[in-house]
This record gives sequence, C-alpha cells and structure tokens, in this order.
Amino acid sequence: MKFFCNYFSVRYILLVIALPLFASSFAQTTTGGEPQIGNNKVEKFSPDAFLIGRDFHHNKFIDHKKGLQGMAASHFTVADAADPQDYRLCEKLGLSVVVSEGPHLTGGDWLKLSDDEIDTYIKKMVKKAGKSKSIIGYHICDEPSSLAFPALAKAVAAVKKYAPGKLATINLYPSYATIWQMDQIKSQLGTKTYTEYLERFVNEVKPQVLSYDNYMVEMSMDMVDKVKAGNYYTNLVEVRRIAIKYNLPFWNVVSSNQIRPYTTIPSPANLAFQVYTSLAAGAGGVRWYTYHGQAYGYNPIDKDENKTLTWRYLEEVNRQMAILGPIIKQLTSTGVYFTSPSPESSLPVLPGKWVEKLDTDAPMMVGEFVSANGTNYVMVVNLSLEKSARFDLKTKIEQEKIWTISVGEDGQLVQASHKNGIWLTAGQGILIKCGGEYFAEPEQKKPVY
Repeated sequence: MKFFCNYFSVRYILLVIALPLFASSFAQTTTGGEPQIGNNKVEKFSPDAFLIGRDFHHNKFIDHKKGLQGMAASHFTVADAADPQDYRLCEKLGLSVVVSEGPHLTGGDWLKLSDDEIDTYIKKMVKKAGKSKSIIGYHICDEPSSLAFPALAKAVAAVKKYAPGKLATINLYPSYATIWQMDQIKSQLGTKTYTEYLERFVNEVKPQVLSYDNYMVEMSMDMVDKVKAGNYYTNLVEVRRIAIKYNLPFWNVVSSNQIRPYTTIPSPANLAFQVYTSLAAGAGGVRWYTYHGQAYGYNPIDKDENKTLTWRYLEEVNRQMAILGPIIKQLTSTGVYFTSPSPESSLPVLPGKWVEKLDTDAPMMVGEFVSANGTNYVMVVNLSLEKSARFDLKTKIEQEKIWTISVGEDGQLVQASHKNGIWLTAGQGILIKCGGEYFAEPEQKKPVY
C-alpha cells in the first residue's frame, strides 16, 4: 500500500510539472475559450449548429435517395423539406431536418386559424414527423406580413410546447419589400419601416432565430447597380444589428440560381461573395434559394435532377463555409466595417475597434470578432466580383503577428507575413486570428556563392 501511494505521489508531481507544457501544445485544438481550429467537424443534429441549407419549399426529388446524397456531398447540413422525409437516410448522411408540412401555410392562412386550430396543427405536425434525431425544427411560414405576427407567435409557442429545444423557423421579407403608406393599397411588410418590421417580429413572435432573404447580388447584375447593391449590404447590417440587440442567431437566405431571366447567373465569385459577406457579419447560417430546378435557370440541380456546373461551384463554396462557419459560431461579432468609400453612404467605414486600416486598391468588408478568451479575429472580404486584390492588414498593434485559417484542407492555422500582403480572388474572404503581439520578419539569409 505504501508503494502504491508513493507511486501515485510521484505520478502526481510529474503531472503537475507537465501540465503547463501539455496545455500550451493543446491550446490550438481545444475550445477553452478559443474556437476549435483544424480538423473541425460540423456539429450534427443540433439546432445551435452552424446551418448550411436550402429553401424550405417542397421541391421534392423524384429520386429522393440520390437527391439527399447529392446534398450531403455538397456539404449541406440540412436536408430538403420533403413530406414525407427519409429520416433514416438523413441520419446516415448527417443531414438535419427542418420538418415542413405541405402545402405551406402563408401568413394569411395562419391569420384565419383560431388559437385551438393553431395548437392542433403544430401538435399534429410534431407527432407526424416522429422522433428522429435528425429533426432540429419545424418550418412555420415564409415572408409573412406583420399582421400575421400574433398568430405566428402562437405557432412558435406551440412548437416550444410540443417539441422543446427545437426550432420554429419563419423566414422574413428583405428590406426591399413594400412598406405601409397612407396611399398604398398593398403592403408586404405591414409596417412603416423595415426596422419596425424586425423589432415587432422579435418582440411579438419570440423567435429562436432571425432568417431573411435577399437576392440583390444577382438583381444588381453582380453589384453593378449601386442602389440595389447598397440594399444588400444595408439589409445585412440591419438584420445583424437586431440579432445582436436581442441575442439571436441569424440566417441569410441568398441566391444559387438565375433569380430572373435577365439577371446574372451563379458564379464562383458571386456565390463566394454571398457566403463571405454573411460570415463577416457573424451569420449563424446560410440557406440557398433554390437548389432544385423549378422555374429558375442555372440551379445546382436541374429539372431532370442532374448536377449542373452551379452544383460544382456550390460544392466548393459550401466546403469552405463548412470549415469557417462553425468557427464563426464560436466567436462574438463586435463590428462590421468597409473600406472608404463604402458601398452605401450609411455603412460604417474603417477604422474599427481593432482594425485600423486595410492597404488595398479594391473595396473590402471587414468583420471583427472576439473569442471568449479575448483573442481578436478578423474576416476580410474582397467585394470586387471582377478581380483579385491584395491587402495589408493594419491593427492596433503595428505589424501584429497574425495567422490565416486555411480552407485548402481542414482549417489549419498558417502564420502570415506582412511583407507581401494577402491576396483574395474575386468575392473571396479570409479569416484571420490576431496574435496580440508584434511580428518581426525573420532576417533573410544571404545566398552563399
């Protein structure tokens, strides 16, 4: 027994000595206040996970198995909204499910239901779906008027009652929807301002997430129309502001098709742009409208359910998002800024709270974040959809030691140099971890002849 005690005493002393060394080598791969970076696996079947999804409309696959397999291969985390759904296959593929009854109820439909009818509707939807671990929520409504908010509040409350811990998803209008005016017959929002629309939704409906759609990237002809392009940015910034104010995650629903016959088509640049601007604003998820071919052209999946070139573009953009999204989810968004001149006059320009300046000849967006440990993170996005651009980052610390989060493989940290700057392709972004100390460039050794 004495030997037993002495043995463990020695082991304890050695462990105490080794702990600081062990902790320093372990710091980059565990949370402990810092996001996990490297070999980052997307969290499955959690309403709180970073979401990569599609529209919740009933775009049913003819070959459902092939369709779900294609979504998993393209790095989606949420399946289609089929009714019925193959929950067993979704579980196998790691695809979460937001249950959706068909046909969808509009805001006007919900208004016509009594309190008891709303409660019964939700109860039946939850019971019908069953208890698959893949289910993370239930879709309630798309683009409602504020007039429907009281009814939707009852539907959300019913989901919380019959499926506690699950989401009740409602997708909101964009800021370019029509507002209420005295001489206007039809109003989509039912409010005098978009901010009022968002505020009333949060305070009346009590949602678990803010979700909205904005297709101005394509409608602006790849951000050429400055007025429409400005709307994309201001909508994103305002939803972010309300989400932070009420401590809610938000999802940006963007376009992966030719949204109108006369608009631009999906490209590697505009798909990446929509993802990286969303991430820079701190989005908790991105949904693509629409994935399956219907009335739109250049969908990822055509009407015959074949993968298109858009699918290949989307696969790569989703892969990058699957690496960076879960990291962003673990950080706190502290600011969004633009290089001067900003894309729209109301948007904030640098300097930010941590980033002083970007030396660059292209318009860029900067998202600032902080970890639980107080480490600064920065996402920089090239807003040009036409050309690659170089930037040099200047923070509060002159030539601060920085690391970039590589999306070439699995999100490894790569120490960056200030000597040659950092290059971004059109629409591309990059996530940077700031070291909090001065970085001295290593001396170049003279060649030996």
